[in-house]
Amino acid sequence: MKILAITACTAGIAHTYIAKEKLENAAKELGDYIKVETQGSIGVENELTPEDIRGADVVLISADIRVNKERFAGKPVVGIPISMVMKSPKGVISKIHEKLGK
Repeated sequence: MKILAITACTAGIAHTYIAKEKLENAAKELGDYIKVETQGSIGVENELTPEDIRGADVVLISADIRVNKERFAGKPVVGIPISMVMKSPKGVISKIHEKLGK
């Protein structure tokens, strides 16, 4: 499955980047492709492109701040608190597989 994700915490420092790393490791273990955009204290990094979005199966937004979802129109979008990714990144991705039947 091709997963796009955005991670963003209220401070935009530690949890944003820890969640990114946890999602990347979990996706790799589960055999999924993932690209994670971070919206941290230094701005947006690894920005999701229109091409990325067109090819995605799902968009995971793990954020404790408001994230603009308009660019993901027509794609399944799953929003979860960043704390869930911190606790169980594989569980989050597995649940997405289950919900999407992929």
